[in-house]
Amino acid sequence: MTDRAADAVAETFRSEWGRIVAVLIRWTGDWDLAEECAQDAFTKALERWGRDGVPDNPRAWLITTARNRAVDRLRRARTEAAKLREVAMDPDPGPAPADGGGADEADEADESGIADDRLRLIFTCCHPALPLEARVALTLRTLAGLTTAEIARAFLVSEQTMAKRLVRAKAKIRDAGIPYRVPPGHLLPERTAGVLAVLYLLFNEGYSATEGAELIRTGLCAEAIRLARLLSALMPDEPETLALLALMLLHDARRAGRVNAAGELVPLEEQDRRRWDAASVAEGCAVLDTAARRAARPGFYQLQAAVAACHATAPTAADTDWALIARLYGLLAELTSSPVVALNQAVARAMAEGPAVGLDLVGRLAEDPRLAGYHLLPATRADLLRRLGRRPEAAAAYREALGLTASAAERRYLRRRLAEVGG
Repeated sequence: MTDRAADAVAETFRSEWGRIVAVLIRWTGDWDLAEECAQDAFTKALERWGRDGVPDNPRAWLITTARNRAVDRLRRARTEAAKLREVAMDPDPGPAPADGGGADEADEADESGIADDRLRLIFTCCHPALPLEARVALTLRTLAGLTTAEIARAFLVSEQTMAKRLVRAKAKIRDAGIPYRVPPGHLLPERTAGVLAVLYLLFNEGYSATEGAELIRTGLCAEAIRLARLLSALMPDEPETLALLALMLLHDARRAGRVNAAGELVPLEEQDRRRWDAASVAEGCAVLDTAARRAARPGFYQLQAAVAACHATAPTAADTDWALIARLYGLLAELTSSPVVALNQAVARAMAEGPAVGLDLVGRLAEDPRLAGYHLLPATRADLLRRLGRRPEAAAAYREALGLTASAAERRYLRRRLAEVGG
């Protein structure tokens, strides 16, 4: 295996996994079979590309290889079924599954009006027959290629629990015969909430990676923003699509300031604001203004974008309007029961009213089982204890947070803070 071949396989996996799996699902109607055959194709690519060279069209090679594998599996299954019917003397075996022909990536014409293939596939996966959480998780796993562990963190559940939910979602699709196709344009709105959640969590994983050496997965952020732009153009009168785009732009504008030259995480109050992207801040604020004018009342993404705008437009950390941010999180808490929103509100109140207030609120949140294992809970507690000068307690909380995160950048930051408090 040459370095070039290994890099090509890795890059193709990152960029094309979702499309390849989608082609196979559309053809076979079997999610598990599609994923298994796609994985087999990538495994074969690791062997063949190093020996024969990288093909001119890696995606086409992988689709053909995966399709051939699926054909073999389906034929073998039919043969076995035929033998069983012969033994049972079944006079009516019924129609055999189609052998294929629909595995071409070029899909049949649809009435959705969605030109981008990746966005069409996300709408396809977000079927309203599934619970919202299930359709979002399944789309992130199948089309975005996020691991079960990454998705589990986004939903604040264990990896085992998320794995079971994914299995149940696939089973429901199979047992209920839910078709894998893009809905016509008039049915897109009923899937929009799921699509927005997919793009939101996709960006979040890119902006703060669950694990690995890098804090930020730039390519994932860029893809989420690209899709959010397309969605906003497709639904220009939907305030929350605009608000989500604004939220991403305002966060992404601060990307360069979040790590220093050594790749170390830099907390918001210590960031060099001259490194922030002023053009992205301006665009994000303009898009947010448009969303606000079109909304009867602020929604989930609009409120979060408003928080991001408070941070992005403050000339210095000291100028941040923490009282307003705390109120915005209060409005968010009325829309969702998310304990992460409550934790963010506690931080905002700590900054506005003092660390003792925040510490009391964080202490109450420690009783919420949904935050068990969430590393930012002890990390926040540690920071508030540090600000209060309670160094031994802060050190213990930093150690607890260290044991809960797999992100190399966050672990380096927590170790630095631990050293500062004498740990």
